[in-house]
Amino acid sequence: MKRVSIVIPAYNEAETISATLRAIRERFISEEVIVVDDGSTDNTRELASQWADLVIPMPANQGKGAALQVGWQQATGDIILLLDADLRESAGEAVHLLAPLLEDRCDLAVAVLPRPKVRAGMGLAKGLAYHGIRYLTGFEPNAPLSGQRAVRRELLHHLRKLDGGFGVEVGMTVDALRAGYRVMEVPVPFSHRETGNDWSGYRHRGKEFLAIGRTLCRKWWEGQIWARNG
Repeated sequence: MKRVSIVIPAYNEAETISATLRAIRERFISEEVIVVDDGSTDNTRELASQWADLVIPMPANQGKGAALQVGWQQATGDIILLLDADLRESAGEAVHLLAPLLEDRCDLAVAVLPRPKVRAGMGLAKGLAYHGIRYLTGFEPNAPLSGQRAVRRELLHHLRKLDGGFGVEVGMTVDALRAGYRVMEVPVPFSHRETGNDWSGYRHRGKEFLAIGRTLCRKWWEGQIWARNG
């Protein structure tokens, strides 16, 4: 049986981290659970330490990509399950992501979440991610920005370094497909905090849009270099 390590990046998630980790412990027996505290200023680290096998403190907030990079490199599992810290009780549904990898049907399983109850924003970030991935790889994702993923350790070793910030999911998908790995999307009834139609929500989505754009530009340029060098 392949060993599964769970890696959760967390930044100021004191309100959600305990419920998320509790749900994981109820559904995953004796698994390795790693929380990377990405420079939180609340008591996320203290709460996580009550449930996680390992809590890795980052000296300052460095972004999701950097936190995931640190986390998976410390993990020992054959399969790395990447989850967000705000899933709360729905985190236990992550078991659905494991089956395709355990049955050797894919190398990277990406969760497709239910439609949000309230639509926020104009879908620009998701649209950019979708069209960018399709243009660069031919793959048409339903959930290009989903952070809930199960991935083989060998794939992460091949990628070596994940993209930073909000571009990490898009970069991972593009790199995995270009390297010939199998990507599958799996419907999973996760629920997590949704950004609203307020200044904070628009600011978050704006930062996400810019990060995705930078990642896609970098992947396009890397593709050009690869094509030239043959």
